[in-house]
Parts: sequence; structure tokens; C-alpha cells
Amino acid sequence: MSFGMGVVTGVVMAFQFGTNWGVLAEKTGSIQGPLLGYESFTAFMLEASFFGVLLLGRDRVRPGFYFFACCMVSLGTMFSSFWILANNSWMQVPVGHEIVDGRIVPADWREIVLGSVMMVRWPHMLLAAFLTSAMCISATGAWYVLRRIHNAEARVMLHWGLGLAAVLIPIQLFFGHLTGLYVLKHQPAKFAAIEARWQTQQPASEVLIAWPDTASRRNLFALEIPKLGSFIASGNWTARETGLDAFPVEDRPPVLIPFFGFRIMVGMGLIMLAVSWFGNLLRFTGRLESSRWFLWATFLSFPTGFIAILTGWYTAEVGRQPWVVYGVLRTKDAVTPSLQTSDLVVSLIIYVLAYSVFVSFGTYYIYKLLRDGPANAADVIPNATPSRPLAFADDAESATSGQRERVR
Repeated sequence: MSFGMGVVTGVVMAFQFGTNWGVLAEKTGSIQGPLLGYESFTAFMLEASFFGVLLLGRDRVRPGFYFFACCMVSLGTMFSSFWILANNSWMQVPVGHEIVDGRIVPADWREIVLGSVMMVRWPHMLLAAFLTSAMCISATGAWYVLRRIHNAEARVMLHWGLGLAAVLIPIQLFFGHLTGLYVLKHQPAKFAAIEARWQTQQPASEVLIAWPDTASRRNLFALEIPKLGSFIASGNWTARETGLDAFPVEDRPPVLIPFFGFRIMVGMGLIMLAVSWFGNLLRFTGRLESSRWFLWATFLSFPTGFIAILTGWYTAEVGRQPWVVYGVLRTKDAVTPSLQTSDLVVSLIIYVLAYSVFVSFGTYYIYKLLRDGPANAADVIPNATPSRPLAFADDAESATSGQRERVR
């Protein structure tokens, strides 16, 4: 859960700060500043207080306190997602504000923080993080079963992971539908771009897959279902649905990324649905752990949650263009005029290098944990105290290495 929410927070902050912070902070800082400040106070401090216990304290504190520390880290990441989503939801559908001397200032904090759009988008994001974690846990259990090691732990991870995913995915589909309805109501140009609907239609067809030709404003190799687009959007088979032709050219978002991003996201959701529900069917019939082909499918499905989160955010943020605060502040007007292209390139390179180091280290660390697997209860180490953590770690690593040798 914590890893999934960490990915969520990093992705959302990267998207939100893609525009230079100078002019944007000047115009919207009275709203965005407090929201990000609340995240630091409620999330970062809580996570930092217990993260060390989560990583290094399993064999050094009581099991109840260790479980409490894990819950606090998870709670901290959820707090983080709340304030980040409150900030981003306001940028998507700005409410509860007024404009004074060219600056956007808060007028109703309750509407900004707890508005109807926020109450749809935050659960949608939380469920995505839970599903990502559930699929990773299921994949880990399937990997251990395939290797015939850590059988007891593998069975728990496989069964509970698939069970959680099976329960959550229908709820996620419901909140996904509500998210689509808010986009249709508040960001109709984005909705038209997601559907690659170049002209207003009545009734509107649903394009399942195509290659949007932005130059000629039509879809190539389109596979579509007549009238389904009207039903999905409005619940009416003959409803009129707005196309991109209804908006000025300067207000139209790009089409390719929202169109394909949305479909990849939905595709990942359908894979999670199929794996979790079919896995539970095999579980109830007693064939789950003997169906090696399904175990391989479960193991290979571990990236689905991450891909869904990333493509979903690409859909949301690219589809929001050309606005950084939708309908209020254009992206081009939020860029600091004094910046040069070289400044942006250097900044981008630093971001890419920094995140490459973090992701590489995190991936290696998680792989090492999965490779080592669940460890036996730590042996009592003479004279080991909290003041000698390196000695403790060295002895623990030696014991773990000996266990791995025995397994081999």
C-alpha cells in the first residue's frame, strides 16, 4: 500500500509541477501553498516518524508496535494523496475561489478541499493504489508458488491478494464511471479528446480503437460501436454528444495521448478484473495453486496497476491542456517569461536523473526483499542493542545468508 501511494504522490507532484512554479505560485499560491503545506504537516512528518521502524525495526520492536508503524506509514501516504488530490482537483475544476487584482484567492475552503469532484477523484486514486498493491502481492505469491518456496506465506499472499483485487475492482469501475461523468460535465473538450470525437454526433458512436489523425481530424482504422457513445456518456442511446468542432482551436487539447492513455488504463483494469475473478474461481474449485499457466499470468500481471495509474494521469493532465488551472489560467500564461529553454532542459535532466536513482534503488531493494523472501524469526544476538545497529544488521544478514544457502 505504501509503495503504491508513494508512486501516486510522486506521479501527481511531477505532473503538477511540470509548469514552472514562479508565475503559477504568484497567481495561485494562496490556494496551492496551504494545500501542499498541509501535506507536509500531516503526511511527511507522520511517514518520517515511522518509516525507519517499518524498514529496520521488524525484529527489534514488539509485533504490535511494528504493525502500528506500518499502519501509520500507510495512513501518512493516504494523507499525502488527499492533499495532493485536493490541489490537483482544484486545478482541474477550480471552485471556491475569487480573483482579486489578478491573483486567485480562496473564498470557500470547504468547497476547495471537499468539493464534489474531489470526493470522486480521491477514492478513485486510493482504489488504484490498493489495486496496485493487491496485484503486486498476488504476483509475489504466484512467483513463490511457481518456485515452490515459502509455501505458507505464498499461499496467504496469493489468496488474499486476489481476493482483495476481486472485491475492489468493481468499486473502482464505479468510481471510474463517476470520474468520466465529472469530465463530461466540467471538461467537455477533454471528454471529446478522450473519445477522439472530432465532430458532434447524435447519436454518438463509441470508438473502441483507432488511430486519430490530428491533421485531417478523423480516425483511421476505427473500430466503433454505433450509439454506444451516447449511452455511456448520457445513459441515452440517442443523446447528442459534443465533439471537438464545438470548441475554438486554441481551447482543444491534444488527442493522441488522452485517447490511447484512457484505453490503456481501461485495458489494465480489465486485465486486473479477469485475473482476480478467474483466480478466485480457481481458488473456490481448489485448482489455484496447481494451475501453473494461471500462476504465470498472475505473476506477469504485476505491472498492471502501475501502468493504469501512469496512463490515467497522462490522460487527466494532457487532456486538461491548454489550461494549467482549467478555464482560469492557461499553461502558456503560467510560464515565467525570464526562463530560457536551456533552463528547462537542465531542470528536466536533473529531475530525470534524480528519479532514475530513486526508482533504480527502490526497484533493486524490493527485488532483494522478494528474492530473499520471508525470513525466520531473528536469533537472539548477544550484546545486540539499539546503539549497535550495524552489528545487528551484519549478524542478521549473516543468518539470512545461511538460511538462503540451506534453501539452495
